Order: sequence, then structure tokens, then C-alpha cells
Amino acid sequence: MTILVTGATGAVGRHLVSTLLEHGSRVRAVTRAPEKAALPPEVEVVAADLGDPGTLGDAVFAGIDRAFVFPADGVDRFVEAASGAGIDRFTVLSSLAAAKEFPRDEGSASQLHHAAIESAVTSCTDEWTILRPGTFANNLLSWAWPIKNDWPIRAPYLASAQAPIHEADVAEAAAATLLSTDWVGQAIPLTGPQALTRTEQVDAIGAGIGRELHVIEIAPEEFRADMAQYVPESIITMILDYWSDTVTEPDLPRPVTAVTGRPGRTLEQWAHDHRADFAPVAAS
Repeated sequence: MTILVTGATGAVGRHLVSTLLEHGSRVRAVTRAPEKAALPPEVEVVAADLGDPGTLGDAVFAGIDRAFVFPADGVDRFVEAASGAGIDRFTVLSSLAAAKEFPRDEGSASQLHHAAIESAVTSCTDEWTILRPGTFANNLLSWAWPIKNDWPIRAPYLASAQAPIHEADVAEAAAATLLSTDWVGQAIPLTGPQALTRTEQVDAIGAGIGRELHVIEIAPEEFRADMAQYVPESIITMILDYWSDTVTEPDLPRPVTAVTGRPGRTLEQWAHDHRADFAPVAAS
């Protein structure tokens, strides 16, 4: 059995590829730049653009019966091509926002994007599994620059509490659903194992990298102004709404244990795994 992995060079994709190889699966990885993929030598790497049907031929689909769908723009074209090639089993990386559990999710950028991807898959097959992770711990890499420079982190809503999930936990859940039929037809919410206030998140990162970190609370509008030149307004609003809501209603932890049989990785462990990302800037 060869499993097709899209988004194979991303944070989740690399862990997924490694996990599938550890389970003895053959893996074919799709990327637009095979020469830069830097994947294990056992992986068959093919060049394709998920949004360009002209690149999605036999080299991508021959011998494949299941695929991991990364939620890239234009992935509906990939799903259509894969289904036409006889692939009818998909694990989809979506978002908890697609479940619309809270009013803030309805019409948010994440909900609209991921709901469309879910629909592209569920409309063409009954053999699907949807993974809906909440906030990724990797989002906290936005704090890497001040940490590297030994500056205080500036952040709003320090009392709000989220349950960030390690990308490796999402990858292991994806592997479990690709290697078993137990999860077919299910949409699975996933979070980290514990809801932590943003102050506690700073402390957990400090413990993981072995440094004392400092944080200063700023107003939401100051955060909005700081981010305006880098992030679309709709995304800023979505993030601020999430942090505001989780002051009074923290994330409900839904760790991956039910899927993987293993405890979810803590935020401190995530920080330790990413310690190179937070390493101090070398003095010039």
C-alpha cells in the first residue's frame, strides 16, 4: 500500500511521512519543488501543484488508494482529480473552526476556508476522515523573535486560555486514520492536553528552552496596529475574537489519546523540540 501525502514538506506533513515510514508504509509525497523536499530517501517524491489539474496525472495517482489532504488553496481540484483516478479514501486536515462550535467561528476566515475543503472531499466519497485541530503550538513561533533577542513578549489577553497542539500529535493522528478503518466517516476534534493561559504558555516555553522569559500585556488595538502590515484584517479579527472568548471560556482539551493511544505532547515538550527556533541571536 502506497499512501499519498500532500503538504509533505510542511510541519505536519514531515512528521506524517516519518510516522508512516515507521509503520512500514510506502509513501509518495507531492510537492511543487522536489529538489528542495529533503525527505527521507525511502519516500517517492513527485512534482505537482495541487491547484493545477494539468500536473495531476499517473505519476501522482498510480498505485494509490488513500491520501492525506493538506488544506491548501485549490485543493478541491486535487480531490476531484484523485477521485477521478479511483482514490476514494481521504484523511483531511481541517480546523476546529469548521465545526462552528462558537458564534465567533461562523463566517470566520478559517471556518469558510476549511469548510469548503471538507465539502470538496465529503461530496465525492463516503470514505473520509476529517481532523479538526484547534490552535497549533506552532502559532507561538510568532514569539520567537523577541525571545531570541531577550526582549519581553508583547501580547493581549494574557488571562485567556488555549490548548495548543503539537504538530507531531496531529501527524500521528493522521497516520492512525490512514492505517485503520476505525475512523472512517468521523470528524475528530483535536487539541493539546491542557488549556493554559497565555502567561502560562510563556512560562511553559521558558521551561522547555531553559530560560526565564518575560511578557507585557498590551491592548487588543495595539496588537491590531502592530500586525496590520503583516496579516489580513479578517485574520487579526478572528484571532482577537478567539483570545477574547477564551478569557471566560477556556479551550476544552480534547487530546489525541483517543486516536493515537498516546498522551498528547505538552507545550513544554513542544518548546523543547523547537528550542533551535528560540535560540539567542549571536552577538555581532
